[in-house]
Amino acid sequence: MERNLRREIILDNYQNPFHKGLVEDKKGVYIRNNTNSTSCIDNVDIMYKIKDDVIEDVYFDGEACAISTSATSIMIRMLLGKSIAEARRYLENYEAMIEERPYDKDLLGELNAYEEIYLQPNRKKCALLPFESLKRVLEEEYEKRKD
Repeated sequence: MERNLRREIILDNYQNPFHKGLVEDKKGVYIRNNTNSTSCIDNVDIMYKIKDDVIEDVYFDGEACAISTSATSIMIRMLLGKSIAEARRYLENYEAMIEERPYDKDLLGELNAYEEIYLQPNRKKCALLPFESLKRVLEEEYEKRKD
């Protein structure tokens, strides 16, 4: 992905984040997860609505840098309507890209904007923050509620 396009995608998703603002959770159908960084200000709450193994809705709020906010915004758009298996594929491929391992570039779409984040090792945590939340929800919370 061309450098200016990467910058534009990140900036647009930072300035106009998708589904920012938590929703009222009266029925308890959302799984809420707080993810924060020990090395910077990033502190994000993400709410997931999963029904019949499909991610129906996701919202987030909090204070975070441009990288974390934009990665969260893009992640949410990509997850909506996806199965848990598809979400896991996104997660695995995104983590592989950030960690400089082989990955499916075609699968990640706009998330390819972070393909050179490894050049700034201190920013890798920022780019991974929303995906750490997703991983935790899928491995811990969702599996508990499913049983």
